[in-house]
Amino acid sequence: MAESKHDVVVVGAGGDGPALAWKLGQYGLDVLVLEAGPWHGNEKWERPHEEPGATQSSDPADLNGRLMDEQLNRREQATNDPVAGKLRVGPADRSRAPWFRNQPQNMFIWQVAAVGGTTIHYFGNHPRSYPLAIDEQGHWPIDYADLVPYYQLLEAELPVLPAPTTDKEALFYHGAAEAGYELLDEKNVVAEGYRPQPNAIAHPDEKLRVENNYEGDFTYPDVEGSTLSGHHFQGGSLPLDAPVREKARKSSNVSWVPRALDTGNVTIRPNTFVTNVVTEGILGAPAATGFEYRDTWTGETGTIDAEVVVMAGGCIETPRLWLNSDLPENEWVGKGLTTHWFDWVVGVFDEEAIREAIGSDTVRPYVGQNSAARFDKPGVGGLESIGMSPALSAFAHYAFSRAGYNFDTVVDDDAPWDTRGRLNDANLKRKMADYERTIGVLVLTDDLPRKNNGVELDPAFEDEHGPVPLVQWEPHPDDDEKRDELAEVAADILRGAGAHHVHRSDWPPLLLHMQSSMRMGKVVDENCEAYDVDRLFVGDHSAMANGGGGPNPTHTGQALALRTADRIVELYFSDR
Repeated sequence: MAESKHDVVVVGAGGDGPALAWKLGQYGLDVLVLEAGPWHGNEKWERPHEEPGATQSSDPADLNGRLMDEQLNRREQATNDPVAGKLRVGPADRSRAPWFRNQPQNMFIWQVAAVGGTTIHYFGNHPRSYPLAIDEQGHWPIDYADLVPYYQLLEAELPVLPAPTTDKEALFYHGAAEAGYELLDEKNVVAEGYRPQPNAIAHPDEKLRVENNYEGDFTYPDVEGSTLSGHHFQGGSLPLDAPVREKARKSSNVSWVPRALDTGNVTIRPNTFVTNVVTEGILGAPAATGFEYRDTWTGETGTIDAEVVVMAGGCIETPRLWLNSDLPENEWVGKGLTTHWFDWVVGVFDEEAIREAIGSDTVRPYVGQNSAARFDKPGVGGLESIGMSPALSAFAHYAFSRAGYNFDTVVDDDAPWDTRGRLNDANLKRKMADYERTIGVLVLTDDLPRKNNGVELDPAFEDEHGPVPLVQWEPHPDDDEKRDELAEVAADILRGAGAHHVHRSDWPPLLLHMQSSMRMGKVVDENCEAYDVDRLFVGDHSAMANGGGGPNPTHTGQALALRTADRIVELYFSDR
């Protein structure tokens, strides 16, 4: 027998689920959100990685910013380690292993299981998808114009603002202008150029302006908004002492979760892994009626009923849940995965070059928002200037490569970079000695959905939740060409800025931006309702029909989730 019945049950409190729940809660619907990972910054879970705590929370008064500060304390290894860190895909109990995903090729999947999901890691980037990717690439059953009202809602609510300029952005802009590119000033990008990153991060307090010589301790309420400290990847709990909803970076646990609880109609239950979609009906398409779940601390199982069910577990777990449930077969479930085929290009500068370009001696990559400048090239992809803390920088710049060690990697004479591949020992130490005069540029390629890329069930391995996901992604030669083109643009910008050494990391596949494994037009219709199962919706990035052209997917994933909430109400709760 089911424990309870709700109007809507949402599986996943990551980047998109809480936004969808907030919209439904505003309509007055009774919404339950189930999340497999822990909940940081909630008084009902003071020690979320050491003990089970409570079962669920629906009161915004339970949120505690100082508790969040203690739990997400900016220590790189303790937070980011994908095996034993606080932010990983695995149970809250870190003495237990992470949840296994089988990946037969050389690649790295970087996600987080927690209330807030992988937005606890994100840099707050919220650019819109390129209109070309939605209106001209032939994948979407809706138009770009259908998303614009939801983009506007997000931009007003979060809000989304142009990122402030610190030294590393000033140097990137200088290099882009010297390389002959134009400054863009529109949100709907249709031409190539550079611009400030649209970010869901509150602007810095006025008292932090250099001319004011601020000498305080950067804590709330003395400082509100961004402290210009580049520690977002470790959970983004700044400014210290601020209430959860006043943290500067608006990850979904900071933005949509408090808003959802404010409606009085949304309850969130962490540490709850959903294992099966329950359906009923024999003739025609079956209808979803609820979920079966497993408590990740106790192992207890149960069933929860709903009028409408929404899968929002992300591009790996959503198709895995479908495939592990007794649902109709659809050849596109799990297929068409896109991931913005990343690469990384590094520029190293001497003091004189930086001084000549921007009047400073250093770029101090740890100052300012982590990703505050971008370059767009619709049809190919884009670039982002990145500045991070030292360990993450060492990893991204010089330790993560598919090319092998740089001393054993050939660089063509006409290549725009001096070195390529992985650095070690003395070479790594020498390059990191220049850390304060180094900027990284992330390449984001417009990789298109292909049926051979995606998620299926592993035929050999199971865990406590059923067969594990087997994840496969390989770039197409067209994607390689786009990636090479963007890496060359990045090198041109860095040279234009005055870099004396340019290094191409040549990353292996990093599955961080993921889209389209439950594609609109293939698995779900234009309302994001499953073609083959009534009352079953997909409410995360996996419903995107492609990768949006290359821009960071959070903005489009959340816009689509808000649109889906409206469609759920129109279809099944119009009397509300």
